This record gives sequence, structure tokens and C-alpha cells, in this order.
Amino acid sequence: MRSVVLDAWAVLALLRGERPALGIVGRYVNQAMGGETRLAICVINLGEVLYRLIQVEGPAAAQRHVARFRAGPVEIVQVREPVVMDAAALKAAHPISYADAFAVATARAERAILVTGDVEILDLPKSIVKTRRIERA
Repeated sequence: MRSVVLDAWAVLALLRGERPALGIVGRYVNQAMGGETRLAICVINLGEVLYRLIQVEGPAAAQRHVARFRAGPVEIVQVREPVVMDAAALKAAHPISYADAFAVATARAERAILVTGDVEILDLPKSIVKTRRIERA
């Protein structure tokens, strides 16, 4: 079964209904519901989604959005020490945020494609992580 990791950028775009992210991420959600794809997000990146939504929409709306997302076919990947160490090394070596480093490290640990529109991640060498690019609207 194919594994796909979503970063915060992809989830936020999905929750806001942005195109083309809505179609791309929505397809992965449908595939996960049908058992074709394992869909995951690192708990650190889920926290990133929550804090951004709180900033933009307030705590109550943010909690509703995150609860709706969590009710779907997504696995919340807890952070284990090897992922923390990989994320730290990625952050030290590349111009990405620490949260983005967790998305990359999680995708690497899960041997998954990382779905994102975040240019910091997309600018990484392809040897670091396999990505599925979402164009910005």
C-alpha cells in the first residue's frame, strides 16, 4: 500500500478549500477511505495546523476544523526519537522551518510521498524526500 504524508501547508489548503490543493489532497483522502493509500500527518504538523487556524479563525473554529480533519482517514504519527534526530539534522543542513523538518523526517521514516505546496520543502534536493507538488492558487 502506498503511504502519503501531508504537511501543514497541504492540510490548511484542504481545510480552506483552496484549489488545486482541494482536488489533490481530496483524492488522497478518498484513496485512504478506500484502503488504497495510507494517509498520515506528523503530530507536530497537526499542531502547526491548529496554531495557524487559531491565529486566523479563532480557537473555537480552529478546534472544529481540526476535529473534522482528525475524523477522516488520517493517521496521526507520534514523534519518536529517530524522527526528532532526523528533523534536527535536516533543519541544521537546509533552510527549512523546524516544523517542516518534521514533515520531511516523517515522510522519510514512513517511506512516503510528502504532499506539499511549501516552497522550502519543494526546494530540497529530490534525494532528501519524494514530494507531490501542489501549485499555489
